[in-house]
Amino acid sequence: MSATPPNRHGVYIIVAAFHEERAVGDVVRGLRVAGWPDVVVVDDGSADRTAMVAGDAGAHVLVHPINRGQGAALQTGISWAVAQGAEIIITFDADGQHREEDLDALIAPIRAGHAHAVLGSRFLEHADAVPLGRRLLLWGAVWFSRVVSGAQLTDAHNGLRALSAEMATHVDITLDRMAHASELIDQIVRSGLPWQEVSVRVRYTEYSRAKGQRGSAALRIVLDYLLGRILR
Repeated sequence: MSATPPNRHGVYIIVAAFHEERAVGDVVRGLRVAGWPDVVVVDDGSADRTAMVAGDAGAHVLVHPINRGQGAALQTGISWAVAQGAEIIITFDADGQHREEDLDALIAPIRAGHAHAVLGSRFLEHADAVPLGRRLLLWGAVWFSRVVSGAQLTDAHNGLRALSAEMATHVDITLDRMAHASELIDQIVRSGLPWQEVSVRVRYTEYSRAKGQRGSAALRIVLDYLLGRILR
């Protein structure tokens, strides 16, 4: 493992994982070899060896005894990282879609004091790398996010994000499953703290596509989100 650059001290990377024993070890090792010392895998009630594989690869491992959903797993990881004194918290997918190469650019605006949240966008520079079907679905999600939150995003439901410790105090994810991504944008906007997007590239492998959200799940996400807003 390479030495940790100074700007990476205090950075905790949260990886929500459910039945990811096939990919999570490589994800954790890739981050650790790239010089990110604090990788936190939240095993969300997996019945396979996800937790063991993640721990063997060098991650801090937190375990939900039952499957609650990605939103709940991320909130568990964020809360734990804050308790450890994290300065910056990154959310990172467990299926190998996200690239370690994008992380320095993700945290740079926070380190420079220009933003308290930085959201990865596939559409600032690399829209052609997104499969057409996924591109159309994501454009719909972008439109929905703009309407409901007022956030002028170019991407939505991209799990690669960075939050300052201060922003993390404004984050309380209550929607356990995939609607959490829209809820999180709401909370970032309502915080009044500055945020921005940076360009990232997502790796669409056969494995990650198989694990990804189907178009048929979009309506469920919208309904869960709207119900959550009504009940808040």
